[in-house]
Amino acid sequence: MLRPAVGLVALSCTLSAGLLLAGCGSSGRSSAQSCPGTAGSLPAPAGKTLQDLAGSSPIGVVPGTSDYVPGRNRVSFLIVDQQSRTIATPVACVWVATGLKATPFARTLAQLEPVGVPGGSRGPMTSIYVTNVDLPKPGKYWLLAVPTGKEPLGALANLVVPPTPSGVPRIGDHAIASHTPTLASTDGKLSLLSTATHPDPRLYRISVAQALATHVPFVVAFATPKFCTSRVCGPVVDMLDAVSKRLRNTPVRFIHVEIYERNDPALGFNAWVKQWKLPTEPWTFLVDRRGVIRDRLEGAFSTDELERDIRTTLLASGAPS
Repeated sequence: MLRPAVGLVALSCTLSAGLLLAGCGSSGRSSAQSCPGTAGSLPAPAGKTLQDLAGSSPIGVVPGTSDYVPGRNRVSFLIVDQQSRTIATPVACVWVATGLKATPFARTLAQLEPVGVPGGSRGPMTSIYVTNVDLPKPGKYWLLAVPTGKEPLGALANLVVPPTPSGVPRIGDHAIASHTPTLASTDGKLSLLSTATHPDPRLYRISVAQALATHVPFVVAFATPKFCTSRVCGPVVDMLDAVSKRLRNTPVRFIHVEIYERNDPALGFNAWVKQWKLPTEPWTFLVDRRGVIRDRLEGAFSTDELERDIRTTLLASGAPS
């Protein structure tokens, strides 16, 4: 969920090959571009700290994710300049440290992912950076992002892992058997199931509880296109629909669930959002045929990211059966 940055410090940095960490990962897609340096990880040469890699300039980060846990985390963000214009290059190099004066302990590569589908809902942005970061334990971490080709531009952001989890289901948890509404439960009335302009009936054929009972892998997105405060829910539902069509010949089922009681924000979150303990929206979960959550996507994503994720976690030969 994209929100104004709170407690973020935006800085620029002058980077040279000698200052870069030795190691670079990615968000899951190969790219001809990569972070400079050699393969590996840890630490910054000559004890360089994150602050050493950064100077001072009003370039900012707008976070797209906020719920972090110990372990692997999907992190998304925008980078904006002084005029609030987005800076968008194919990749951005990312460093993570426990503090500004600490040596970065990880480096990774953030890919710029397109958001939305042609002719679909329009959100506040057309692309977003996405990466995966391992955060070992609760605490506040610092992330430095530098769009490649835009050096010395860069920005810092905080990633906070709270001591007590938010309650949002985590990777490895069992999905909650919610009896989410379907075409059958509403006598075929799509208007009761979705606030999308042109809802696809296929997203409302099966409930989460039914998918779990029949042991089919599924993807469920909690989002409200019409009332979304982050304005990315419409594109998320459009992209869920688009990927469902791409994978129509697979066993994976796709489910969209609105978040408000009777689709009325004045009535608050509905029972299913409360069961899943979702404090924000949109949220999307990938669940295998055993009912285990294999990935979770907070906020916006691209159709390619979602399809890659499904093929890797739910359809690959090594995926649980």
